[in-house]
Amino acid sequence: MKQKFWNWVRNEGEPSVLVLNGQISDETWFGDEVTPGLFKQELQQCQGDISVWINSPGGDCFAAAQIYNMLMDYPHNVTVKIDGLAASAASVIAMAGTEVQMSPVAMMMIHNPATVAIGDTAEMQKAISMLDEVKESIMNAYEIKTGMSRSKISHLMDAESWFNATKAVELGFADKVLFSDPDPEQKDEEALPAMMFSRAAVTNSLLSKLMPPKPAVPGTPADQLEKRLSVIAH
Repeated sequence: MKQKFWNWVRNEGEPSVLVLNGQISDETWFGDEVTPGLFKQELQQCQGDISVWINSPGGDCFAAAQIYNMLMDYPHNVTVKIDGLAASAASVIAMAGTEVQMSPVAMMMIHNPATVAIGDTAEMQKAISMLDEVKESIMNAYEIKTGMSRSKISHLMDAESWFNATKAVELGFADKVLFSDPDPEQKDEEALPAMMFSRAAVTNSLLSKLMPPKPAVPGTPADQLEKRLSVIAH
């Protein structure tokens, strides 16, 4: 029997727990993908508050959008707990949580959508336009959760940004660090430091070292040349 991607745990008097692992897809090939159809079947069997544990590298953004909408429409509280990774499309699903909690060893990643296209320049332009629209729709989920400006969200997606739990809370993508000390007087130096990794920043830094800026060519500054020309003219 193929293993399902979910695992409902129902204890009487406690919220139902969904463990969501693996690739997000619009259909299942190996029996362990996260699909909207299977997710809906299980979600419809639930009553009351639920917790959703997420550990996924992402996948199909349209399938993720469907699951996001199901959780947003769920009439009770949804606590999302990220225990490993919520990357790409999985980060969109996480935004549907009434409260989002991240393990101190978990990571979240957001980036621009990608696709594969074949054809002439007209077909390539259609693909570019489609990706622009998909990005706008993904940004809606991030904006609703974080309250951040679309411009800043767009820059974070352009850079392919990775956050640890503390940084995700700082930016508004999460609300709480799991297993953290609830004592508000906890010393700052004892808290998990906020860390963010940007692939674009690392690439640009490497290129700047491999290709240092060219030295300035010696010559007469433009303003001095203008002064000389004005003297000659008179």
